[in-house]
Amino acid sequence: MIKKKDIVTNIILTIITCGIYGIFWFVSISDDVRIVSNDERLSGGKCLLLTIITCGIYGYYWCYLVAKALMQAQSKYELPADDYTLLYIILRIFGLSIVNYCLIQNELNLISTKISNNEVI
Repeated sequence: MIKKKDIVTNIILTIITCGIYGIFWFVSISDDVRIVSNDERLSGGKCLLLTIITCGIYGYYWCYLVAKALMQAQSKYELPADDYTLLYIILRIFGLSIVNYCLIQNELNLISTKISNNEVI
C-alpha cells in the first residue's frame, strides 16, 4: 500500500532543492493519505494544481481534509485517532508547512508499520 519514508531525509532534500522536493513530498503525502483513507478528494496532482491556482488558499482546506482523513484512517487501522486540524492550519498560517508534512508523514509511517506487521483485521 504505502511505504515508510524517512522524515529527516525528506527535510534535507527539501532544503537542498530549495523547496522543489517539498512539492513532491506534498503530492506524495496527499496520495498516501488518499490511499489509507479512501478519500478521493486527496489526489496529489489535483491538490497541487488547486493550491497553485488559488495562490495557496487551497492549502488551508487541504490541511483540514488531511487531518480529517488521517483521523478516519487511524480509526480504520485501530490506532489512536487524534484530530490535528487546528494545529495543521495554525502551522500553515505561520508558514510552517514543512512541519505539517513531518507530522503527517509520521502518522502515515505509523499506519504503514501497522499494515506491514499484518496487525490490521
